[in-house]
Amino acid sequence: MNKKIGLVLSGGGARGLAHLGVLQALKEIGIKPSIISGTSAGALIGALYAAGLSPLEILDIATNANLFSITSLEIGKSGVFNMNGLEETILKYIPINTFESLHIPLHVTATDIIHGVQKHYHEGLLSKPLMGSACVPLVFKPIEYDNTLLLDGGILDNFPVEQIQGKCDAIIGVHVNSISKKIEHIQMKNMLDRSFHFSLSHSVYVKSNLCDVFIDPPEMSRFGMFDMSIATEIMEFGYQYTVGMKEEIERILND
Repeated sequence: MNKKIGLVLSGGGARGLAHLGVLQALKEIGIKPSIISGTSAGALIGALYAAGLSPLEILDIATNANLFSITSLEIGKSGVFNMNGLEETILKYIPINTFESLHIPLHVTATDIIHGVQKHYHEGLLSKPLMGSACVPLVFKPIEYDNTLLLDGGILDNFPVEQIQGKCDAIIGVHVNSISKKIEHIQMKNMLDRSFHFSLSHSVYVKSNLCDVFIDPPEMSRFGMFDMSIATEIMEFGYQYTVGMKEEIERILND
């Protein structure tokens, strides 16, 4: 397969670990992306993968560092928690803290919460855009960078496919926030999560038409956004779903 493949990775908190299963399955199919665009969890995983780490290595990092857990309590500021632990993890595994140090070009989407616009980064300092992209509103303290405050890229764009259009021959998009509608009861802690992703889902599925392959594992909302206790299960679910698409993926990308 000689096509230059672009990969789009949505946000989703701990559900983003399904991206690792997708990456593992794509590797076994013989597909390695030439360029990656990600937001929030997808940006973090994309960065670690672009730095040369394998999906299983990233799973180990995410599990041991509680990458998508809530840590470092800080009360009384604009967010409840800070992201110091995340920055330490980024610098540990990507010590040359620039986009240019990555083996695969990476585009990161964050939200400029002051001016209400998307911010896109693909060069220069890496850690601050990554932290901003993953900064869940009302949970984490906003990231001061680029003369503004950055929050979760998913607020305005949870599926940043446009950033790599024209930069590759084919695009594989991965969305890990499919919402189950077969539930009878819902807990208050899940209200914000479901509301947030219901509001985003229409734009994501419209933009899925820009992809040659769209990988959208079903019923992902059954996994909590911060539930690292089932990290391996989430990755495995993404892996098995993508393996089930093997023939379709090969057919589309070989056309």
